[in-house]
Amino acid sequence: MSDNRIAAIALDEATILTRGADVEREREAALRDLSEDSAFEPLRAAEAGQAGPWSLDLSVPDGRLCIGVTDGEGGDAGTIVLGLARFRRVVREYFAICDSYYKALRQASASELETLDMARRAIHDRGARQLVEALEGKVETDFATARRLFTLICVLHIKA
Repeated sequence: MSDNRIAAIALDEATILTRGADVEREREAALRDLSEDSAFEPLRAAEAGQAGPWSLDLSVPDGRLCIGVTDGEGGDAGTIVLGLARFRRVVREYFAICDSYYKALRQASASELETLDMARRAIHDRGARQLVEALEGKVETDFATARRLFTLICVLHIKA
């Protein structure tokens, strides 16, 4: 197993006021999937001779995503800070389509659910691509890892 992976992730639970069962399932799946299969290499830490597997601490203070990174030996590997303004629209769209999807689960036809699910995946993919772009020059990662991290960014945006 590669050292350039995520071994553990902690979310700033103080940021999250409430979440439903559907969101909790998404959060748990993203955390599990990232610890089982991910590609993550913080470039500055690697250039400084630090190695993974990496542990991440995600928080959203003052409208910024802060990714605290710890190396495989427990040493501080720095913090990656990203402005979240670029993600506001896609996060808002993702919440809206997820809300429609979860409401439709109770009464929609299979084709309606499929259409909503395709739209939900497309918006999620767009958010992951934006995250890959935002991390360029800071972190080497793959699309699947960025997709799961985007899920966690959305979880951190839940306010009530």
